[in-house]
Amino acid sequence: MSARWLLYPLLLVVVGIFAKALLLGFAAAVIWPTLPALDIVTDYRPKVPLRIYSAEGKLIGEFGEERRSVVSIKQVPKSLVDAILAAEDERYFQHKGVDYMGVARAAIANFTHIGPRQGASTITMQVARNFFLTREKTITRKVNEMLLAFKIESSLTKEQILELYINQIYLGQRAYGFASAARIYYGKPLEGLSLAEIAMLAGLPKGPSIFNPVANPARAKQRQQYVLRRMREINVISTEEQANADKQPLAIKNELNEFATKADYIAEMVRQAMYERYKENAYAMGLKVYTTIFVTHQTAANAALRSGLLAYDRRHGYRGPEAYAELPANATEETLDFVLTDYLDSEDIYSAVVTEVSRQRIKAYRRNGEHIEITDAGLKFAAEALTDKAGPNLRIRRGAIIRVQADDKKRWAITQLPAVESMLLSADPRDGAIRALAGGFDFARSQFNHATQALRQPGSSFKPFIYSASLEKGFGPGSVIDDSPLTFSAAQTGGEAWEPKNYDGTYDGPISMRQALVRSKNLVSIRILQAIGTKYAQDYITRFGFEAKMHPPYLTMALGAGNVTPMQMVGGYSVFANGGFRVKPYFIQRIEDSKGTVLYTEKPVRAKENAEKVIDERNAYIMTNMMRDVVRFGTAASAMKLGRGDLAGKTGTTNDFLDAWFGGYNAELVAVAWVGYDQPKTLGRNETGGSVALPIWISYMGAVLKGVAEVPLDAPPGLVGSGTDAVYQENGPRGEGGTPTEGAPGSTPAPAPDSARNQLF
Repeated sequence: MSARWLLYPLLLVVVGIFAKALLLGFAAAVIWPTLPALDIVTDYRPKVPLRIYSAEGKLIGEFGEERRSVVSIKQVPKSLVDAILAAEDERYFQHKGVDYMGVARAAIANFTHIGPRQGASTITMQVARNFFLTREKTITRKVNEMLLAFKIESSLTKEQILELYINQIYLGQRAYGFASAARIYYGKPLEGLSLAEIAMLAGLPKGPSIFNPVANPARAKQRQQYVLRRMREINVISTEEQANADKQPLAIKNELNEFATKADYIAEMVRQAMYERYKENAYAMGLKVYTTIFVTHQTAANAALRSGLLAYDRRHGYRGPEAYAELPANATEETLDFVLTDYLDSEDIYSAVVTEVSRQRIKAYRRNGEHIEITDAGLKFAAEALTDKAGPNLRIRRGAIIRVQADDKKRWAITQLPAVESMLLSADPRDGAIRALAGGFDFARSQFNHATQALRQPGSSFKPFIYSASLEKGFGPGSVIDDSPLTFSAAQTGGEAWEPKNYDGTYDGPISMRQALVRSKNLVSIRILQAIGTKYAQDYITRFGFEAKMHPPYLTMALGAGNVTPMQMVGGYSVFANGGFRVKPYFIQRIEDSKGTVLYTEKPVRAKENAEKVIDERNAYIMTNMMRDVVRFGTAASAMKLGRGDLAGKTGTTNDFLDAWFGGYNAELVAVAWVGYDQPKTLGRNETGGSVALPIWISYMGAVLKGVAEVPLDAPPGLVGSGTDAVYQENGPRGEGGTPTEGAPGSTPAPAPDSARNQLF
C-alpha cells in the first residue's frame, strides 16, 4: 500500500514534465520566429575597459563599468573548464542546449524538497540569458531562454559557446569573465591559478555577491568546497588533490594591490586624453594605453612625497581629531562602521573611532571589525591632546575620529593626514618622457593635479633662467656684482615702494655671479635683471616654455614672482640638462586597440636629433656647472648625501614661505618637487625649498639613481677661461645656435659692455 502511495508523487512529476514538454512545443512554434538574431554572440564584441600601462607594460590604471579581459578558449586551463562544468553543467558536451536529465533531476529534488532547491540552467541557457534576456522568473522568460539555447547551439560550436561564457559571466567586484576575476581576486593570469583558486572562481557564477570571497569569505569557502567535491565526484581530480586544495589558504588580493603602483593622477590624465579622442567609447572598446611611466620611479615618487609631507606635518604638531561622533554606551560594530563611513583610509593611514581613552592608553575601532590599542610611543605625537588643558577641538575623547598608522611590528600610533600639499614630477630631459608624476598626497582626497594644474610662484628656483639670459649679454660666472641693499620708490615701481631683501638678511658687497647663485642672493639677481633689461628677460624665458604673460616685465621677475606650473619647470630645467634643446614633456607612448593593433604612436622630439635648439650649448654647460655648485656647497648641499657629483639644481622659496621648490637634474633625469597649501598660507618660518621640497627630491633621486653611472659634464668648444669661470669666446648677443648675430630676435636691449664680467652692478 505504502509503495503505491510513493508512486503518486513520481507520477505527478512525470505528468508535469510531459505537460511542460507539450507547452514548450506549442510555445516553440509561436515564439521561435520572434527570437532575436544572434549577431551579438556570433560577432562577439564585449565591453572591454580602458587599460593604462607603465612603460614596462604593467597595469597602472583602468576605467570602465565592466572589468573584462577577453581570452580564447585555447588560453583557458583545462582544470578551470573542468571546474566550471562540475559546478554549472556536468553534461555540457552531451546535451544540445537543454539538459532534460538535469531538468528532471531538478524537478524531483524541488518537488520532494530533498537537498537544496536546484535549477536546471545549462551553460548555453546562461549565455542566452546574459546576452538577450532579463533575470525575471517567469515561464515566458524560461521558454525564451530554452529556445534561444537551441538556436545558439545550432549556430556555434560547444567551444565557442564556452568561450563566450568564460568571457561574459559576471563574477563580482565589477569583474566580467574569469580572466578578469583572476586578476582582480588573485592578481594572476588564468594560467597562474592553483586548483583551490580555480574552484573558488568556478563557484562564483551561482551567486557573485553571496559567494564573494571579499565580502563573504566563509560562504565563499563553502562554495569552493562544493566545487572541489563535484570535481572529485566526476573524476576530474583525485581525492588527494581535493584535500590539498581544500587546505590551501584563500589569499584574496586587496583591490589596492591590483595595479603595479599608485598612479591615479597620471591615469586620470590618460583618461581625459582618451575621452577627448574617443568620447564614451573610450571606456568600452578595450583601448590599451602605454605610458612613459616607470613603475620603480612612480613608486619612489609616491613614497618620497608622502614621507616628506608627513615629516613636515609632524614638525608642526597635532591639530586634533578630524571630527567627533556621539557614541551610544554599547555601540555595536555596525554603528562604529557607520560612523567611519565618510572617513576614507589613505594607504597605510587609517581612520578610527576612539572607544576608550586615558593618558596611558587609547582603544579605537577600525572599520570591518578591527579593535586596536595605542600605548606608549604611539601616543607621543598627540600627547597634548590627552591632557586636561587640551582645548575642545584638540582633545581626544570617546567618539573622536582619529588617524592611526602601524609600524612593521603592528604597533599602532596616532598620526594625521597632512593639510599641506605637494607634488613630484620627473622626466627624461633627452626627449621629455615623464617617468613619475605624483600630483598630490592622495588622489581620493583631492583630484587636483598639482603637477599640471597648479600655477604657483617659483621663487628662487626661477633664477637660473634669468642668469641664463645674462650669459647671452656678456656676463659670466666670475662677473662681480654688488650684493648690497636696494630701495625702489613708488614712482620707480609704479605702485608701492619696494625694498627687497636677501633671505638671511645679510649682504656681502661685491660677490661673483657663481657665488650669488650658490647662496641665492636676491639683490644680485635684481641687479642682473636691471642690467639685461626686463623686456629682454621676459622674451628670453619663453625659450624654456614659459608664458611671457605670466611673467610681467618687472624686476620682481628676478625673484620668481611670476607664475609657473611644475610641468613647465620640468621642461625648463630639461633645456639645461640636455645641452640647450627644447623638448616637450609627454606621457603617452602608444595606444592599441583590444586586438593589439597600434592606433597611435608618439613621435617625440629628441635633443641633438630633431628638437629645436633654444639656447647655446655653452650657456647650458655654464648654468649646469654653476648649479652643480648649488648642490655641492650651496642651499642644496644636503643632496650630497647621495654621493654623486653629477647633480645640479636650485632651491626656491617665495615671499612669506608660501611655496617651497627644488628643481634638479643630471644628464638623464630631471625632477621637480613643490610643497605648499592649496589656499596659500605660510609654511612656517624657515620652511624653505631646501628644508621642505629638497628632502622629497633627494628621497626620490636616491631611489631611482641607485646603481646608475654618472655622466661627465664635458665643456663644449667656444669657451675661454677656467672650468669654473669659463665664458663665451665671443661677445655680443647670440642666436639660438650660439653664433653671434646682429639684431637677433629677442636680443635687445643692447648687450652689456665687455667689462660686465668684472663690473659692479
